[in-house]
Amino acid sequence: MANPYEVLGVAKSASDGEIRSAYRKLAKTFHPDLNPGDKAAEDKFKDVASAYDLLGDADKRKRFDAGEIDETGAERPQQRYYRDYASEAGHAYASDSGFADYMDGDDAFAELLRRSQQARANRRGPDIRYTLPIPFVDSITGANTRLTLPEGGTLDVTIPPGLIDGQVLRLRGKGGPGTGTGGPGDALIEVEVRPDPRFERDGDDISIELPISLTEAVLGGKVRVPTPTGEVTMSVPKGASTGARLRLKGKGAPRREGGHGDEYVKLKIVLPQPPDPALESFVEGWEAGKSFNPREGR
Repeated sequence: MANPYEVLGVAKSASDGEIRSAYRKLAKTFHPDLNPGDKAAEDKFKDVASAYDLLGDADKRKRFDAGEIDETGAERPQQRYYRDYASEAGHAYASDSGFADYMDGDDAFAELLRRSQQARANRRGPDIRYTLPIPFVDSITGANTRLTLPEGGTLDVTIPPGLIDGQVLRLRGKGGPGTGTGGPGDALIEVEVRPDPRFERDGDDISIELPISLTEAVLGGKVRVPTPTGEVTMSVPKGASTGARLRLKGKGAPRREGGHGDEYVKLKIVLPQPPDPALESFVEGWEAGKSFNPREGR
């Protein structure tokens, strides 16, 4: 910190009253409650407060002028925030009585200090963040689950249908405790949707790859298809090819405007393993199959 006389803008011969007046003027200008979010003003206020802590105390000022202590004061650690000075007796921002002579006044600064003191005594508790992993299916259908907290407690959480990965749920009053009449903060729960090997989501729609047999592809048939709400029966048309997409209407995620997205089923023909000799024999004698070129025209 710079020389405390320079910080307060007073001469070394300044009287106690002049030092006090200079400090009050600068405190009005740089007080953090008057400059919310202004880091430069907060840093300036800390310098001003430190300077006054030194020069406003007759014994400390005498020792400083005599060269017995430096600008920081031997008994005080450095790099503190202005609220940390509340543990130091005698500092002008130290306690409820530190600004007592200012708070007795009727000006705006005195009113600010009174309100600031009351706000600190009745401060709302902090919000606390948690992460909650959930299954993919629960993110589509919704669910009720229980979150175990690091400290051993639990929170019951309702997962709304259609929730997306990274969405934050707010549980009001489930955060850290407040002080005085200040209520507790909130629990902010960031949901982490675990991948499901069966499903992929694209907006309100979901997709799935469904293996089918050669018989089902050639002749068509009824197959069972997984959806987030359970299996349903779907018809595979005759002559289906790998890559064909069929739609299950309304089996996707809930839409904000109402209704649901769709589930798209991508077919994939899977041959039996090990290879079937009868199938090989048939294909060898299938002349139409030999003449068909699926790559022609692509």
